[in-house]
Amino acid sequence: MKQTRSAATIGITCAMIASVAFTSNDVGIKFLSGDYALHQIVFARTLIALALTLGVMIPLEGGFHLVKTKHIKMHVLRGLSVVCANMVFFMGLAALPLSEATAIFFISPLVITAFSVIFLAERVGLRRWMAVIAGLAGALVIMRPGTDAFQLAALFPAMAAVAYATLHMLTRKIGRIEKASTMALYTHLTFLLVSSCIGLVAGDGSFATGIHPSIDFLTRAWVMPPVRDIWIMVGIGVASGTGGYFITQAYRSCEAALIAPFEYLALVLAVFWGVAIFGEWPDLWSWTGILMILGAGLFVIWRETALNMRLASERPMPRNR
Repeated sequence: MKQTRSAATIGITCAMIASVAFTSNDVGIKFLSGDYALHQIVFARTLIALALTLGVMIPLEGGFHLVKTKHIKMHVLRGLSVVCANMVFFMGLAALPLSEATAIFFISPLVITAFSVIFLAERVGLRRWMAVIAGLAGALVIMRPGTDAFQLAALFPAMAAVAYATLHMLTRKIGRIEKASTMALYTHLTFLLVSSCIGLVAGDGSFATGIHPSIDFLTRAWVMPPVRDIWIMVGIGVASGTGGYFITQAYRSCEAALIAPFEYLALVLAVFWGVAIFGEWPDLWSWTGILMILGAGLFVIWRETALNMRLASERPMPRNR
């Protein structure tokens, strides 16, 4: 039981560290989204994150023999899921306020809770299902489909949420047999490959239309950034590498339904950074939706805190993950 409590503490701490890192990453990318191509920023941040993984994380977890894997197909599928989640979320971020994009994206922990039943055979009771429904309703309040306030860009973070939930189901499966640094490495390699391919095809700006900020962000030409922006890209890379490692470690440590709600820290930080840096104060509808999503998450946290010891003791996880 002590081991179970320790795993939960480690998992929750890792999720919170990852939330801080990912929010910092989002701030940096939104800041640069009006001047650079998305695939250029992703390529630059991936180089930094890859260097961090190879130079620090893999040596700390046991050495470069961890690079070898018998599950390359699973790594590729997982890598494509996280690339999809990130790219479409960042496209939404270019056109939406940081708090709204993050809030819509945060149906992902609720989707994870639902997916944990379907794919991981974890048990979710009626009260948590009601919380999931309330959180999804909160996302609809923010998006306001059918009104003049609705933006097609709001669909991007919603699609990212589903891809993100799929990613963590795969993480939960493969995390029982692979180290966090190994999974992070193959994720970065997938990012590098995808961003390179997009850059080769669209990096000259020939597909840029100027019709919509999200599309422009994806199709804009590569340019040489000044020193200030290079340092921002380095910071984004460090945040991405740190967040990717710690969120992987979190989902390897304990149940997906327990870890998911603690990622809501990023939602609180997104509101703060949106106001402090971009001057984006949420309107009444956005506040209502954000609070509905946050409230649903807090309720799930409370239920998981009450049930975790019993559930974990009935179905313990392998000690060596």
